[in-house]
Amino acid sequence: MPLKLLSFDRPTTLRGDFTLTMPTSPPLFHSLTPSDLTPAQWHPFLVGAVAPRPVAFASTIDAEGRVNLSPYSFFNAFSSNPPILVFSPANRVRDNSQKHTLQNVREVPEVVINICDFALVEQLSLASTEYAKGVNEFTKAGLTELASELVRPPRVAEAPAAFECVVEQVIELGHNNGAGNLIICRVVRAHFRQDILLPDAAGIDPFKLDAVARLGGDWYCRASGSSLFEVAKPNRHIGIGIDQLPEHLRTSTVLTGNELGRLANIEHSALPTPAQIEEFRAEPMVAYLLNKHRDDAAERAQQLLQLGRQFLAEGRLVEAWKTLLLTPNT
Repeated sequence: MPLKLLSFDRPTTLRGDFTLTMPTSPPLFHSLTPSDLTPAQWHPFLVGAVAPRPVAFASTIDAEGRVNLSPYSFFNAFSSNPPILVFSPANRVRDNSQKHTLQNVREVPEVVINICDFALVEQLSLASTEYAKGVNEFTKAGLTELASELVRPPRVAEAPAAFECVVEQVIELGHNNGAGNLIICRVVRAHFRQDILLPDAAGIDPFKLDAVARLGGDWYCRASGSSLFEVAKPNRHIGIGIDQLPEHLRTSTVLTGNELGRLANIEHSALPTPAQIEEFRAEPMVAYLLNKHRDDAAERAQQLLQLGRQFLAEGRLVEAWKTLLLTPNT
């Protein structure tokens, strides 16, 4: 039987009353060739789809010691050892002019990459204004300069994290409107506000960081509260894979691709035994459904399937497996 992943359905919120979500047909696509469009036409598609993007709130100085502060969402971490961050001040799409940040790092190859949280996002946006060269965006955005320890540009005192960096290399990706300029930065000193740390300073607590990221146009997103979720890393064990799911699950028209992936991220040794599955019939919710629909096999199977989905949504993988393995032979 060929693999059948039906992931085009809309999300379903599972509660006490189970509802069936049927998949729709695959979507149509609007396909583009970048070279057929002007930079201004292409840009919103790129930044709208490659999202969310973390923001490098970069502070630099020029040869005369004048400070500049500006955000860049073409940014990410690319190596932990050596610790490398890369951001790209692209040539302006409008007139192909270059950013002051790029000019500054060529004069003084040092930068502080400050991380923005939700409490800073409006000031970060204000700092992106195209002020004249020499205007200090710290002053314009109402932010506090804090002296760095190993590099000359100051860091943002209000930022929850900051990376002092030396610029290893600047790579021009082109000379046209919108062309990027990769600034490859090696971190030499890092600062993390204590209130965002995990216990014993073991790392960063994402709930306390309250990070923001850029999307297209005027849109940002906030990584906090219910928008945060966990997905177990497969490298902690060897999942069985979707191809090893029982046929009635693998070819289900109800289970989504996410749900199949979650089921398949289990080791063979963790799968419930036939005895454990049989014992699970006595669980109150399972026993209730089996009794309520004892005269309707089709409805009984559907309700057990939805209960299994409920367990998956709650992160109860083993209970989901026990429930779903009851379905075909109950």
